[in-house]
Amino acid sequence: MSAELKINSSPREVRAWCLYDWANSAYVTTVAVAVLPAYFAAVVVPEGGATVAGVTLSAASLWGYLISASALAVFLLAPLLGAVADYSGFRRRFLMAFCLMGSVASVLLLTSGPGLVWWTMALFFLAQVGFVGGNVFYDAFLPHVAAPGDLDRVSGRGFAYGYLGGGLQFALSLGLIAGHEQLGLDKDLAARLAMAFAGLWWGGFALLTFRGLREAPGAPLPGGERGVGAVPAYLRLGLSRMRGVWGRARAVPGLALFLAAFMFYNDGVQTVISMATIYGKTELGLSNTVLMLTLLIIQFVSILGAELFSRLARLMTTRRALMLAVALWGGVAVYAYGMDSAAEYFAMGGIVGLVMGGSQALSRSMYARLIPADRSAEFFGYFSVVSRLSAIVGPLVFAVVAQSTGSSRGAILWLVVFFVVGFGLLALVREPEPVAA
Repeated sequence: MSAELKINSSPREVRAWCLYDWANSAYVTTVAVAVLPAYFAAVVVPEGGATVAGVTLSAASLWGYLISASALAVFLLAPLLGAVADYSGFRRRFLMAFCLMGSVASVLLLTSGPGLVWWTMALFFLAQVGFVGGNVFYDAFLPHVAAPGDLDRVSGRGFAYGYLGGGLQFALSLGLIAGHEQLGLDKDLAARLAMAFAGLWWGGFALLTFRGLREAPGAPLPGGERGVGAVPAYLRLGLSRMRGVWGRARAVPGLALFLAAFMFYNDGVQTVISMATIYGKTELGLSNTVLMLTLLIIQFVSILGAELFSRLARLMTTRRALMLAVALWGGVAVYAYGMDSAAEYFAMGGIVGLVMGGSQALSRSMYARLIPADRSAEFFGYFSVVSRLSAIVGPLVFAVVAQSTGSSRGAILWLVVFFVVGFGLLALVREPEPVAA
């Protein structure tokens, strides 16, 4: 590997890196979480469902398979491309390629409509792969734009930018949808325009990231080739390195144990995030207005959470601050079990925003502390894989318990187990040596 891979970054470069979170959070908030799932179920898929190979599937089933397929694509691609990016110096190029694919696909959702099931699914698949795949290389820049002692603060700032940017764009999109009659728009067209707007926001602000991020040159291949012309050789090298990554991960002190802890507590986190709206709708009977306002509360409170927990990390170490966040997540699950009003749901949104900002930012910075900086894209590729895998069991447990008991309350309480196990494993992780900022 190139000895020059570690970059001495500037505040301008840190700002450029954070702006990518500002840019792509518009997609995940507006398209993936809020607007497209509802539009897909209510408008795109026929009322009786869509028929695939003689089997009729509901909108919810199609959506679940689509999420799984996009996760599988990243599972297969991320480790290989991460290994290639580390050696070749192509992190920025891969980030640009995934961003372009995702943002253009989001804009093209403007062409979606009633009955266009496969076209809409294809566009969302490309957008989702662009989002998750791009984040592999975005996260991989963290050890190169932040000094070792500044990882928590910079990681937290990135998430804060994301919550603010995503929340602002989401608020504008909600205004567009809510005021569609005053603007002379059909409601469905307003929803499609909101999704296209998110894609433009993502691609447009990302240009500022690409202008400001620098990357050290990659290492030359044994034959002397380097650059784009050496892509086939880099791919072969990437495959070779990818096969041995788990062995290298086990050799990094504390890394395997941290990933095991992350698998459990992140499963609980992702289940709370993905099921909160359904829980509020089916179990509490809350209106769409309450549910959307709660999403906005979560977005903006998460800004405070990311900053608060980055400061706590400086006072009590990253691991202990992260353990506090995981413990609070367990408290959220217990609180959700007993709530029965809109006011309590709003309060839960505030708590979720606070701990979500902290747990996401500190998980990323803790991982960045543990991994070798010169292989950041490769290791963050596997971090992305673990993140995708850790979002499978929790929703499955939730669904099984809810179906067997006829209530989501018992299901939400079962999530406490994930947080308890994750907390216990995290307590065993060796704390990385503190480094002065």
